[in-house]
Amino acid sequence: MRDDLHIGIIGGGAMAEAIIAGLTASGAVAARHISVSEHKAARCETLARIYGIHAAVGAERFLPHIDVLILAVKPAAAPAAMRETAGHLRAGACVLSIVAGLTIAALEEAYPEHPVVRAMPNTPLAVGAGMSAYACGRYAGAEERDRAALLLGVAGRAAEVDETALDAVTGLSGSGPAYAFLVIEALVEGGVAAGLGRETATLLAAQTVLGAAQMVLAGKASPADLRAAVTSPAGTTAAGLRVMERRNVRSALIEAVIAATERSRALGRS
Repeated sequence: MRDDLHIGIIGGGAMAEAIIAGLTASGAVAARHISVSEHKAARCETLARIYGIHAAVGAERFLPHIDVLILAVKPAAAPAAMRETAGHLRAGACVLSIVAGLTIAALEEAYPEHPVVRAMPNTPLAVGAGMSAYACGRYAGAEERDRAALLLGVAGRAAEVDETALDAVTGLSGSGPAYAFLVIEALVEGGVAAGLGRETATLLAAQTVLGAAQMVLAGKASPADLRAAVTSPAGTTAAGLRVMERRNVRSALIEAVIAATERSRALGRS
């Protein structure tokens, strides 16, 4: 546990909660050293009750004392959040943004001479299986990189990338859980249609996707090779894959990633 690290979070939505859940569940940062500013008082009460953190409407109390400020607001709310927090941060405090489309240049303009990190985590962080990518600004050194890796990777995996890759990261791993949920949902419906109970079909589908992902992460073979290994000629898997190819499932997933990437770029230009 980093007992010397104090974290402040602006925004108390789903992604902020995913980070809080990951940090507190892993014990990486003491709950008493995590403070959240959220404009809904009821949401503050919920976060404080569940995770044992400090949560309140307004950030003035904690901003001068934190080591890392995490911006976790909607893109439209980011300009106001930056204006309201920039003047209260202590010198040297790092700003870690998970706001879609908010560039390092914009962060450095709002927080002059503060080290900034732009990141894109995803919601499986809340269950210890997140995937985050981050890019560092010009004032971010080894300490900031280590802190970003800790905060984003403690409940999953984290990778440093060039900022130019972050829109693609958003399109793939940022939006990717929704694609995976849709695939699991469809597999469940297929199982039910084939005669399975819904609870059993859900377990089978979710564990199958989890197991397949773990085999890819083991790194012993590519996804294409793993697929080939379980596809016997004229067998059941081959029959199912032929349907998926006819229905252009592969193309649909590729186009989904590209569309989400383009949307992230558009947000960055707005």
